[in-house]
Amino acid sequence: MKEFLEAHIRKRLGENPENLDFVLDHFEPVTVAKNELILTSGKTCNHIYFIVSGCLQVFVHDDDMNENIRDLIIEDNWCSELHSFTTGNPANENIKAIEPCQLLCISKDNFALLVQKVPQFNVAYQQILEQSYLNSVYRINTFVSMSALERLKWLMQNRPYLLNRISSKTLASYLGINKDVFSRLKSKL
Repeated sequence: MKEFLEAHIRKRLGENPENLDFVLDHFEPVTVAKNELILTSGKTCNHIYFIVSGCLQVFVHDDDMNENIRDLIIEDNWCSELHSFTTGNPANENIKAIEPCQLLCISKDNFALLVQKVPQFNVAYQQILEQSYLNSVYRINTFVSMSALERLKWLMQNRPYLLNRISSKTLASYLGINKDVFSRLKSKL
């Protein structure tokens, strides 16, 4: 499984990054079943996950215990609850596998070690953080101004692979649309 992470790192840092084996040795494989929670709000997040295969959902519950999805993250990407991971405070979000997943995880202690000992790892981490931040800000800013139909079109243009993988109910929550409205709009396109 580590060959997927190796390829990911080589894409970011070039074909021969220093200390690559040292970095890979600090990740552990994890298999997660569909609907299994890997983080529950209120618990401290002590890991960062690289998704080899599958899809993770990052969400919070509203007052009626409905899932409000912040993100859907597929293979060749990273997932964590960074506020909890960096501060040690309880997580505000939940992370759940919505497909069976193969993950590589790194503990907070090993992560800190790599940031300290391997400058290239820190560079890659900064790139990942910046991209995650830009994606989140873009999604929030555009979704606020978009109609339900425009959000669905955005999904079809920017993340079409989710349409065949993820349930309509989950996609509706991700887009902030009522599931019945989502189904009605989808049938018209």
